[in-house]
Amino acid sequence: MARIRPGVVSVVLVNFRGTDDTITAVRGLEELDWPSDRYDVIVVENGSGDDSADRLRAALPNIQLIVSKANRGFAGGCNLGAKQATGEYLAFLNNDARPDTQWIRAAVERFEADPAVGAVASKVLDWEGTNVDFIDAALTWFGQGYKPLTAQPVPRNYDVPSAVLFGTGSAMFVRTSDFTALGGFDDRFFMFFEDVDLGWRLNLAGRTFAYEPRSIAYQKHHASMTSFGAFKEQYLLERNALFTLYKNVGDEALAHLLPATLALTVRRAVARGGLDSDAYDLRKGDSESDETTFSKQTMAGVFAIDQFVSALSELEKERARIQSSRRVTDQQISELFHQQDASSYHDRYYLAGYDVIVDAFGVLDVVRPTRVLVITGDPIGAKMAGPAIRAWHIAHELSSVATVTLVSLSSHEPVDAPFEIRTVRPYDDRAMGKLEKAADVIVFQGDAMDVFDSIRDSTKVIVADVYDPMHLEQLEQGREQGPEGWTRQVQGATDILNEQLSRADFMMCASERQKHFYLGQLAALGRLTPTTYSDDPDFSKLISVVPFGLAKQFPASTGPAMRGVVPGIGVDDKILLWSGGLYNWFDPLTLIRAVADASTRHDNLRLFFLGTRNLNPKAPEMGVVAEPRALAAELAVLGTSAFFNDSWLDYADSHNSLAGADLGISTHFNLIETTFSFRMRILDYLLAGLLMVVRRGDHFAEMVEREGLGIAVDPEDVSGLAAGIETILHEPRRAESVLRNASAVRHRFLLPTVSARLVEFTGNSYHTPDIIADSNGVRGRARSTQRARGSRRNVDLAGRCLSASGAILVVRKVKSRLGGAR
Repeated sequence: MARIRPGVVSVVLVNFRGTDDTITAVRGLEELDWPSDRYDVIVVENGSGDDSADRLRAALPNIQLIVSKANRGFAGGCNLGAKQATGEYLAFLNNDARPDTQWIRAAVERFEADPAVGAVASKVLDWEGTNVDFIDAALTWFGQGYKPLTAQPVPRNYDVPSAVLFGTGSAMFVRTSDFTALGGFDDRFFMFFEDVDLGWRLNLAGRTFAYEPRSIAYQKHHASMTSFGAFKEQYLLERNALFTLYKNVGDEALAHLLPATLALTVRRAVARGGLDSDAYDLRKGDSESDETTFSKQTMAGVFAIDQFVSALSELEKERARIQSSRRVTDQQISELFHQQDASSYHDRYYLAGYDVIVDAFGVLDVVRPTRVLVITGDPIGAKMAGPAIRAWHIAHELSSVATVTLVSLSSHEPVDAPFEIRTVRPYDDRAMGKLEKAADVIVFQGDAMDVFDSIRDSTKVIVADVYDPMHLEQLEQGREQGPEGWTRQVQGATDILNEQLSRADFMMCASERQKHFYLGQLAALGRLTPTTYSDDPDFSKLISVVPFGLAKQFPASTGPAMRGVVPGIGVDDKILLWSGGLYNWFDPLTLIRAVADASTRHDNLRLFFLGTRNLNPKAPEMGVVAEPRALAAELAVLGTSAFFNDSWLDYADSHNSLAGADLGISTHFNLIETTFSFRMRILDYLLAGLLMVVRRGDHFAEMVEREGLGIAVDPEDVSGLAAGIETILHEPRRAESVLRNASAVRHRFLLPTVSARLVEFTGNSYHTPDIIADSNGVRGRARSTQRARGSRRNVDLAGRCLSASGAILVVRKVKSRLGGAR
């Protein structure tokens, strides 16, 4: 192919005994609102067997004419023209269609607006522009493509751009690079379904096929099809639908869909021929005669299956290539099918067979989207803490590729969401069991596996969200329970987490630090085995970093939350914000002392604690909640320099507090929990563009120092913390630098970015190979992690020696052991 010309559109038309229409279509291009030097026209004279080539040369001297002696069909003809194209974009236009003036411009604008768009489907209307010819793509489970609302008035709601499975070959665009990478249309199709097949392959490659309603073409009703013959048309429709289905559907779905489709093809063929079961009942009629007359409509289905068998060896190679490089799951593709259960033929005999096939092969279950259950222990509603916010974001991101139900084990309020929200009380296994049964993938955090047998014994794909090292938290939180209670809480949390790590098919943690920590724990549990290592040497398929995420944009403030609202905080004061709750591993006391010290030099400093209690009613209040208020009163700064929010802000309003602050604060003790923690409040500060002062020792303190996002100070250093606050608030140049750096770092934590690995896993979920099912289907570790002792160990050693070196070495080892025992 010659050098591709950027921004140029190569328009390909295929002519077959429709020369007058072709001339009209090409001349219609001259009316486009598009520069003439930015498109060229390629016409393929497709074996008409008359003087069409001469007429085209005479009438259209500026086109590139390609003459094929044989009729290659629409697919072959388009491919022949595409090989000569040099434009960045390929446009395919039926020779009996005329383009609207915006046909090219609207399509190219869609390409330029989104590099992920690989093809654009035009809106195609009838010649008068009053009724629909093509405004949306759709497909049934058995591969028969159809056009919704054809020959009906154009509905208003189809003027919205959307993603589709395919575009009609009557008027569509493809990036030349994508068309080449896909190998173009499949020549074997001749005509019909070649556009469906191309669109399906393009979607499987991870590219978007965009429906653009501003790109309009008008088409005559296909008079040429009348001369083609209903029998041949039906034959190609049946055969090519089989080709399309076999090539593009995934392995698991194919096992259900192919036999069902073949059975339905036969039933449809028999019904189209006007036959039913009585026509070939051996108990009736003349058993001596072997002669029966069948209609061509019946034989079209039979020949279609026969030709599918003849092409199977070639199709198998093509299928292997497509499936090996696919980037999108069947569940994601099924979202583009639309009316999957539609039937295009309404004969009663046919529909009876259709219903039986659907039920027997479970085909509608195969093509449905993945169903995901997301579980959090925290309340869901207007007010949400970190665990619930994380679960909410996970559910929201997964809802783009799956049907999601978000479950709270505490409570939920009515909230608008693109997923269902439910509450299930702990140990109500009857309610949770119903949700587990309906799910394909279960994503949970906290102790859900411990309190529900249905989750622990589930055969579904299990995703454990272990962003919270709960056993490390209990080392500090459980201190208040006394020695026995403390030990019991730490051991209980460790047991709960070990069960999750032993059982999960996939795990999410919040940072690389956490991943390294959990890899050690997984190794001790026996999960890092040759089985898992062989195709996953860094174990990223077993455990991946999925941190908390940020929205693309910080919401606009809807009003002040602190300045001039909270008594004692003026509109010109410098506000230091403590976002989030108070827990035993945090150190608010040193912070209050530092603020009291700095306030003697700057009387406009105001420290505001945004959250002082746990939203989860099951969680006990920690001792640290009361201590900061008492210290502030003791230092005479309560209500003057230190303020406490006694409730919890609505999640939707939290941005107002962040927007009204000058500095984000996070202080903690030098604990093991600190080392492996992930503070969501730091992301809040990052999203809001706040300056930050943090304590060294955790994941984010390293990032703050490395990326120049603020100042990090040593733990429990009152003077150092006071100096850091004063420095960053009163050095304008440093503040400007921090804001620039925050803008550069923020994009790493955007929700689509941090959730990509989980979304990918959910769309193509799997059971890890080291987890096996017992005779009851309950999944567990493939082998014990306990090392064999005593006689059992001797038997194991003898077996390995026998396998490796034979009986002589076994005898030698036994003698050596016996000798050493004397």
